[in-house]
Amino acid sequence: MKIKEIQEFSEIRTKARAYLCFIMERNLPNYLPGIELDDLVTGMKKISNEIGRVDALYVLDPLGRQLTNTVSVDPKFARKGSGENRSNRAYYYRVIKEKRCVLTDPYPSLGGNKLVVTAAYPIFNDKNELIYIVCVDITLENILSIVHPTSIDSIVGRFNKWVYAAFSVALFAIAMLLFVKAIDSFITYGLEFKQITVKDMFESTILLTLSLAIFDLVKAIFEEEVLGAHKKHAEEDIHKTMVRFLGSIIIALAIEALMLVFKFAITDPNKLLYAVGLLLGITALMIGLSIYLRTIDSYNRRK
Repeated sequence: MKIKEIQEFSEIRTKARAYLCFIMERNLPNYLPGIELDDLVTGMKKISNEIGRVDALYVLDPLGRQLTNTVSVDPKFARKGSGENRSNRAYYYRVIKEKRCVLTDPYPSLGGNKLVVTAAYPIFNDKNELIYIVCVDITLENILSIVHPTSIDSIVGRFNKWVYAAFSVALFAIAMLLFVKAIDSFITYGLEFKQITVKDMFESTILLTLSLAIFDLVKAIFEEEVLGAHKKHAEEDIHKTMVRFLGSIIIALAIEALMLVFKFAITDPNKLLYAVGLLLGITALMIGLSIYLRTIDSYNRRK
């Protein structure tokens, strides 16, 4: 699931940075004479109240030493940290180098059980000298739910995940019913010592083919929407599933058309046109599948 979260963050990173930097710029004094720590603490409280999902807040000096205790929702880190050296942190180096508000990549928190991102905002005096660095830590899950409400770990994302999981279970049940029905035909014929006709074999083949097609569809939906497979791999799997699903449908329809041709040729030749119509539909599907494969191939070559 973390891979999916990081992928989503990379897509909304620019928006997340713009949002956090705007909030910090609006609530923190900058480029003014006589800026004190108390002024920053007041602004940090406003930031915490406005964002509502801040993991930690603290202030560094120009050398990377923490000047205030950490304001955190985690009691292990709250009211601690003053005097800690943060000069080895990536956000400190980036602020010193770029001299602007920065947002880090996701990294493990000090607790090690969750990923966080840090927004670091430099504070300058009226002489354009760096005097403080205000840092805001937010968990990856929270920043996604704030900036990207439909992300996989937001409320909407969780709801969508459960909906897709329910549909996956239902489709899987249908696939299994088709599979059992096809196998049951052979078992029934074997127990009753009946001769299996070509028609019976065709019908069982159609059921097995549809069962396999639906199973492939379930696999693609479950891996992408529920397990959160990596986007690149998920796209490749979806294309493969589309080809296999359409291929299975085409095979099933072709078998059905062949059965109709034999049936109408013997019983009612006037109805052969219906079989021809079905064959034309199958041909159209094959042409559409060929165009789809060619389009995907051209797209992959341009990437």
